[in-house]
Amino acid sequence: MAIPRAEIQSLLTEYPRPPIVGAVGSHSALDIADGAVEEGFHTLVLAQKGRDRTYSRYYRTHRDAEGRVTRGCVDEVWTYPKFVDAAAPESQARLRDHGVLLVPNRALSSYVPIDLLETSLRVPMVGSRNLLRIEERTERENYYALLAQAGIPSPARIPTPQEIEGLVIVKLPHATRRLERGFFTAASFEEYQRKSESLIAAGTIAPADLAAARIEQYILGPVFNFNFFFSPLVPREDGLELLGVDERRESSLDGLVRLPAAQQLEIRGAHAIPQYTVVGHGTLTVRESLLEEIFDFGERFVDVTRTRAAPGILGPFTLQTCIDRDGKPTVFDVAARIGGGTNIHLALGHPYGNALWRTPMSTGRRIAIEIRRAAGEDRLAEIVT
Repeated sequence: MAIPRAEIQSLLTEYPRPPIVGAVGSHSALDIADGAVEEGFHTLVLAQKGRDRTYSRYYRTHRDAEGRVTRGCVDEVWTYPKFVDAAAPESQARLRDHGVLLVPNRALSSYVPIDLLETSLRVPMVGSRNLLRIEERTERENYYALLAQAGIPSPARIPTPQEIEGLVIVKLPHATRRLERGFFTAASFEEYQRKSESLIAAGTIAPADLAAARIEQYILGPVFNFNFFFSPLVPREDGLELLGVDERRESSLDGLVRLPAAQQLEIRGAHAIPQYTVVGHGTLTVRESLLEEIFDFGERFVDVTRTRAAPGILGPFTLQTCIDRDGKPTVFDVAARIGGGTNIHLALGHPYGNALWRTPMSTGRRIAIEIRRAAGEDRLAEIVT
């Protein structure tokens, strides 16, 4: 049974003001920590042993005698044998005792089971705990269902491999690195069979995951990840903000497309099938004639989540969108939390967030501003789940 939101909100009565801003040490933790420090908060990163030096050494906060930050953005690092150990009862108690507000990122929802996050993690989250599950494509109420209910276009689903007639993308997780993708494309059932057999033999995908994979129409066009923010602290008509846009750098896809065609044709076996492992991001802007429709998508998504999964989306979310040759945007993925590419906003902000706020505005800083305002107005309960 999911933890009642009222139970989480009641924990805030014992929290210090200001609270500490915490995140799992991967994905977008530096964006979260940088923004929090910029707004005057102390920060905590929950790290896994062997993956902690980035935070504990290279980005550790240094402060002068008056407490002003002179270097870095991570005040404290707690290290665990495995990320999931951060959700152990004794760790939860320690987090509450220190007054930590957790900002969920994909690392949290990948390394800690969703069931545990929903039913056992008694630590306030700045964001939408009950929407983290929609990113799992095998769930009945996933983001595709919400997009359909909102009237937001998404790629057509192909029910079975035998029905492939034209270019599709097969979506499933990597066999061993579960945070990563085992995606591949195919234009026929024969190509689907050939590629899936090769990837299974190479250990990239697993037969059980392939059986549950989603097959959908491949939309030809550039990809834009629209990083939104929704605030419940202002009137509804002012709640939605577009902070920035990013694109992914994927390995080995980006490496393959950089090769001349003749060299691509020389590659054999599974190495000739690009992998879609996200290893970095770049910054983008979009034609302003498209923004009206993109904002409409954001508004629709906010509304459908408020209707279907109260209190709805809180804070940052990302609509991953492909725009075809006719300028038609199609949403193919949704992140109901801080997106993986928001580190491109780090320190400098992003043109859209900066234009709105008249100051460098990253997603991490926007989260911290929300926390600061909510704490100052005694409204923290409105932004946590």
